Amino acid sequence: MRRLAFRGAGCTLKKLDSMGSKRRRATSPSSSVSGGDFDDSHHSTNIPGPSRKRRRLSNLPTVDPIAVCHELYNTIRDYKDEQGRLLCELFIRAPKRRNQPDYYEVVSQPIDLMKIQQKLKMEEYDDVNVLTADFQLLFNNAKAYYKPDSPEYKAACKLWELYLRTKNEFVQKGDAEEEDEDEEGHDNQGANSELSSPGYLKEILEQLLEAVAVATNPSGRLISELFQKLPSKVQYPDYYAIIKEPIDLKTIAQRIQNGTYKSIHAMAKDIDLLAKNAKTYNEPGSQVFKDANAIKKIFNMKKAEIEHSELAKSSLRISNKRSAQGDRLSAITMALQYGSESDEDAALAAAARYEEGESEAESITSFMDTSNPLYQLYDTVRSCRNNQGQLISEPFFHLPSKKKYPDYYQQIKAPISLQQIRTKLKNHEYETLDQLEADLNLMFENAKRYNVPNSAIYKRVLKMQQVMQTKKKELARRDDIEDGDSMISSATSDTGSSKRKSKKNIRKQRMKILYNAVLEAREPGTGRRLCDLFMVKPSKKDYPDYYKIILEPMDLKMIEHNIRNDKYVGEEAMIEDMKLMFRNARHYNEEGSQVYNDAHMLEKILKEKRKELGPLAEDDDVASPKLKLSRKSGISPKKSKYMTPMQQKLNEVYEAVKNYTDKRGRRLSAIFLRLPSRSELPDYYVTIKKPVDMEKIRSHMMANKYQDIDSMVEDFVMMFNNACTYNEPESLIYKDALVLHKVLLETRREIEGDEDSHVPNVTLLIQELIHNLFVSVMSHQDDEGRCYSDSLAEIPAVDPNFPNKPPLTFDIIRKNVENNRYRRLDLFQENMFEVLERARRMNRTDSEIYEDAVELQQFFIKIRDELCKNGEILLSPALSYTTKHLHNDVEKEKKEKLPKEIEEDKLKREEEKREAEKSEDSSGSAGLSSLHRTYSQDCSFKNSMYHVGDYVYVEPAEANLQPHIVCIERLWEDSAGEKWLYGCWFYRPNETFHLATRKFLEKEVFKSDYYNKVPVSKILGKCVVMFVKEYFKLCPENFRDEDVYVCESRYSAKTKSFKKIKLWTMPVSSVRFVPRDVPLPVVRVASVFANTEKVDEEKHAETLEDSKVGESILHLEKDKEDVPVEMSNGEPGCHYFEQLCYNDMWLKVGDCVFIKSHGLVRPRVGRIEKMWVRDGAAYFFGPIFIHPEETEHEPTKMFYKKEVFLSNLEETCPMTCILGKCVVLSFKDFLSCRPTEISENDVFLCESRYNESDKQMKKFKGLKRFSLSAKVVDDEIYYFRKPIVPQKEPSPLLEKKIQQLEAKFAELEGGDEDMEEMGEEEGDMTETPSMPQLQTPLASELDIMPYTPPQSTPKSVKGSTKKEGSKRKINMSGYILFSSEMRAVIKAQHPDYSFGELSRLVGTEWRNLEATKKAEYEGVIGQNVSPMVGTPAPGASPFGQQIGILGPPGQQAPPPYPGQSPASQPVMQQPTTPMFVSPPPKTQRLLHSEAYLKYIEGLSAESNSISKWDQTLAARRRDVHLSKEQESRLPSHWLKSKGAHTTMADALWRLRDLMLRDTLNIRQAYNIENV
Repeated sequence: MRRLAFRGAGCTLKKLDSMGSKRRRATSPSSSVSGGDFDDSHHSTNIPGPSRKRRRLSNLPTVDPIAVCHELYNTIRDYKDEQGRLLCELFIRAPKRRNQPDYYEVVSQPIDLMKIQQKLKMEEYDDVNVLTADFQLLFNNAKAYYKPDSPEYKAACKLWELYLRTKNEFVQKGDAEEEDEDEEGHDNQGANSELSSPGYLKEILEQLLEAVAVATNPSGRLISELFQKLPSKVQYPDYYAIIKEPIDLKTIAQRIQNGTYKSIHAMAKDIDLLAKNAKTYNEPGSQVFKDANAIKKIFNMKKAEIEHSELAKSSLRISNKRSAQGDRLSAITMALQYGSESDEDAALAAAARYEEGESEAESITSFMDTSNPLYQLYDTVRSCRNNQGQLISEPFFHLPSKKKYPDYYQQIKAPISLQQIRTKLKNHEYETLDQLEADLNLMFENAKRYNVPNSAIYKRVLKMQQVMQTKKKELARRDDIEDGDSMISSATSDTGSSKRKSKKNIRKQRMKILYNAVLEAREPGTGRRLCDLFMVKPSKKDYPDYYKIILEPMDLKMIEHNIRNDKYVGEEAMIEDMKLMFRNARHYNEEGSQVYNDAHMLEKILKEKRKELGPLAEDDDVASPKLKLSRKSGISPKKSKYMTPMQQKLNEVYEAVKNYTDKRGRRLSAIFLRLPSRSELPDYYVTIKKPVDMEKIRSHMMANKYQDIDSMVEDFVMMFNNACTYNEPESLIYKDALVLHKVLLETRREIEGDEDSHVPNVTLLIQELIHNLFVSVMSHQDDEGRCYSDSLAEIPAVDPNFPNKPPLTFDIIRKNVENNRYRRLDLFQENMFEVLERARRMNRTDSEIYEDAVELQQFFIKIRDELCKNGEILLSPALSYTTKHLHNDVEKEKKEKLPKEIEEDKLKREEEKREAEKSEDSSGSAGLSSLHRTYSQDCSFKNSMYHVGDYVYVEPAEANLQPHIVCIERLWEDSAGEKWLYGCWFYRPNETFHLATRKFLEKEVFKSDYYNKVPVSKILGKCVVMFVKEYFKLCPENFRDEDVYVCESRYSAKTKSFKKIKLWTMPVSSVRFVPRDVPLPVVRVASVFANTEKVDEEKHAETLEDSKVGESILHLEKDKEDVPVEMSNGEPGCHYFEQLCYNDMWLKVGDCVFIKSHGLVRPRVGRIEKMWVRDGAAYFFGPIFIHPEETEHEPTKMFYKKEVFLSNLEETCPMTCILGKCVVLSFKDFLSCRPTEISENDVFLCESRYNESDKQMKKFKGLKRFSLSAKVVDDEIYYFRKPIVPQKEPSPLLEKKIQQLEAKFAELEGGDEDMEEMGEEEGDMTETPSMPQLQTPLASELDIMPYTPPQSTPKSVKGSTKKEGSKRKINMSGYILFSSEMRAVIKAQHPDYSFGELSRLVGTEWRNLEATKKAEYEGVIGQNVSPMVGTPAPGASPFGQQIGILGPPGQQAPPPYPGQSPASQPVMQQPTTPMFVSPPPKTQRLLHSEAYLKYIEGLSAESNSISKWDQTLAARRRDVHLSKEQESRLPSHWLKSKGAHTTMADALWRLRDLMLRDTLNIRQAYNIENV
């Protein structure tokens, strides 16, 4: 049909190659006559004078040389001789080398029609001359080899004449067209003069490039995406070996910009080269191959459209559109010329759809005013470009393809794109900027969630989000300043407008008053202006660290500028900036400094002035609703007015940590809000290298410096780590840091869920890959729809040459695949190849089964490589066997089998010859009768004529059988007058031996190897057998459909095998064939034996099910062998192995295994680096990997899930301790791949080494890799399409440590109540603030340091503010008074000494002080300080302090310090009677500084110990008499009841005696001296 259409229209086709004066005829059919192109100069010569003009032909499509080549090929293929035989059948295939080896001695360049057809499919014939040369070579080869009187020689001559005649028909018409082109070229010289100008030519070329660059297919996919940039030389090195002239659209764009192209034809050549390269490298039928043809077609169509338009009008139209389209067209070439930000984003950036963008912008402006803020915000985001002018919003125009990115719609629950937002804008669904911003943020968050950080798309999102937020703030500020309330202003009159203006002026006037109050404030007494240091920010040159500590600098000059330019939407915004400025000053400068005090005083003045002004009249009417909302929350409108979804999550995490309180209502975050100043704790900044507090985290959050929750969590974790590093492990701050760390992680888990990226199920993916591979191979069909695997179904399950091998067929493999028993691709490949290779071994090389087996093996390798992407997805040993190896194996096999097959054929022909002679001589008169045979080409019987080549029904031997089908090859009449026929018999499917699974064509018969003679009298009628290639297109005349059969294969009764017929050699029939009106469809039907097979399957269904269940449990294992290895330094008697089987478990060097570990929750992991067998026992040696709980680390440290550490420990273990196999991967491998045979639960990550000596974890580059011999079976590795993102989890010690500290503090909680009661009764207890007071400090009051128990951290001792001092009384002593005087003297003498060195010198001076002077200092303290309950007694023992033992008269109760043992101090006043000591009042820990003070104060020259042990031990119950009031204060709550004792005091005395006895027993048992 294609040929007829071409002949009908192609005769008048013409081609216009260029709009310039130069013309070529390279692609016209006429060029094939001269054998080449005409010279350019011949066509570019200008002939002066009037030229002969012809009327132009109608605007028809240009001639395609490929179509001409197809037409010529079809003409040769379809030509038939007088007998109706296709002459081309003699040239379809070149003779086989093994059949006709002399052919290749004569013919040096063999070629056949199959090769020509393949080159046509690949579109390698871009000129008719090339096709002509190939056909000439084909026919010359035939003439050179065959004799002149042979059919092949005659057919070659006839077909060559036909080819030349057909080609000349096209040439003559092409010449006529060329003349018209020449004439027309002269006519259009004037019009083409404008085209020769560089500016106009560039416009045309950019239009052509634009048509190619933005073209999409019906589904919206960009066709030019893969053509915009050349492939990577790293990923595709073979591309540059195959393609000699690489080119891409980027290069073409550069040449347009540089003016390299002087005509359209020059650009067309590059487009043709681009398409040709793609089709050369990629396979026919691939998507790239199709896209290359589409690009070429689009270019030619656009080129024809430009060429056939009227040049004058086109010139005018284009010149008018230059101003509008110039930027757009040049932008396309610029985008292609400069590429994109990264290789990954090259296609996206270069393929911006500018036409779509223009139409979209036009459609939006058609229904929305461009001054509308909604449109301005949308257009800002959509038009966002990078520094190179590229449109970065292009990937967000449409949602990703569901076919290409199905996982996108699994991860993203609410997908949205700019197209949907545009539709909403068009439908007026957005009422406010907030709603539009919410959708844009949703689109950005979706992209950030799906794409990996640092990817090109992720970077684009950050850029666009920043642009959107900037534009949003600008629009919101403009809206608030210009119009306080647009709805009210539009409805009110001029009076209302002036009223609103006056309110605005009042608000501005108030801000000026407040500003001037700060500006004019002066220091009382000196008159110094307080604001001098706040006018401008510090110099970056003089104070570079300021801008590292202060993230949001602010000064009075900036505030004044904002007030003058109406940048503040309200008074609150200005107040927030003032407070920020004061906070910055206090944070950077030390407490007590001049700037610190000035900031405090100015803020106080500002508050008083604002209070004096009072609230703004009718402020609620003037301010926007958003301002009201911000006032309630106490946060600046500038900070909280518009929060993105990510900012909301960050704020939720921050608030959860900040507002967490314990069961007593104490806010744990109070101490973490602000860092201590350098004057308070100078050593803190020496110990902590990266200080951070919650205020800094809040500043980062408000400045949008956190792109995700993880970055904020990292800062929180660093803050808690700092607290745990600086403070004692049992302090309160340490415990609070752990609790808040836990709260932080729980909050993140609640917000994000378990966002540990989903790890693909590698086992299922491998089984799916194997299943797809098996189905593809088993479904592989030839051109006629026959499955190649059908013929292989007849292969026996066991090879007779290898009877001991287990049976294996495709059915057994299919069951294994269905039951998911394959875990390795190489094992599946071995099984498939075993069946196919058995088929090759057991059949002849020219049999159908052999050829099908080779074809299936080739197809298997091809599909395997596609599914594995040549190792990019699955790296397997199976990939090492390639098509090249298969071809070598097949050639080797054929060399071995061909001599045997030739000998068999020779013997077979001799046997057939003997049988024929025997049949001739079977009767006694056979020789005489043969002499009287009369042969003829036809004969009549029962009014019907039968000819040689006719097909007839012959009467069957038995009555119940169908008639036989016979092809008449000879007709004769014997001497008796009886007519006979001799011919080939055709079998129906039910007359052959075959498997029930084989399928047949409808009405199919098979040419058999059975020939015999039959009397003509047994003919029952006529029928027709047609070759399969003609059956579906033609039908015989005057025959019923039931008498027409199709033949595709021959059948051998001896070998019971089928083989496809390649060349139909039956005698020519007298039947006339006509084309069918509608070609028949190819339908294959099941065998008649299929029903019987189904019945048999039903009978054995239960047995098969049982076996299936049993098979599904076990996985198939690849055959392996023990691989010994020689060790040069091995021990004698040891046999070393690289691969070894132990307890049905295959192990190799480099494998990781679980090892039994006693006392650990989880088994340890070891790596095998050596393994050996000695005396029948197996051992291995290698390093040990340990889990996080086996290391020493801070509880706040976080680890990856399933992380282990390589330890310094290397052990030799017996293999009896191995529990199973596992794998330890490096960080890079853990993110990207998995071994296929290891469960995900047994995969671990290791990126650090743990050093046991210094308790440090250090990262290393990667794990050790092992090089093993070829006999060792390597693991198969599956690579993820997208790397996973592992999440970190808290340390296993975190929860345990929190529980320990809570339990410890819970034991001491009871003492608080007792001490409070004692203080109330005696009236001299130190005032201790209650726990709820700890939650009072807020973010706005950060200048007031919160109260912290002095025992929790060193910073609380050194950094207590004056306000804290007013709340907490300090236990003064003589040493403290002495230290305050002596420290100043020593510091003046030694100004360079540290605080610790000064304290040591002060202690030395105190010890050397005389006793009388010490008494004087103590006397001063005794006069100024009232005695306190709980001060240490001179002879208090550790038992008395902690248990509450009564002491003798004249002794006072010990102090409430839980950690004090012999560190007590003498006091001047003592009670007359002893009393029990209460437990410590609160969770405290004695600090080293306090212990040092107590120790120095308790030193005495008269005694070796501080406490008086003899007095404490001598105390007796009978010597002590307590009043009722004293008894009421006894710690009776220590005991549940008094038991058998009379009073509770007796019970407590008994408790004291038991504990003393136990103490003495311990001393004697362990021989403890000097206690």
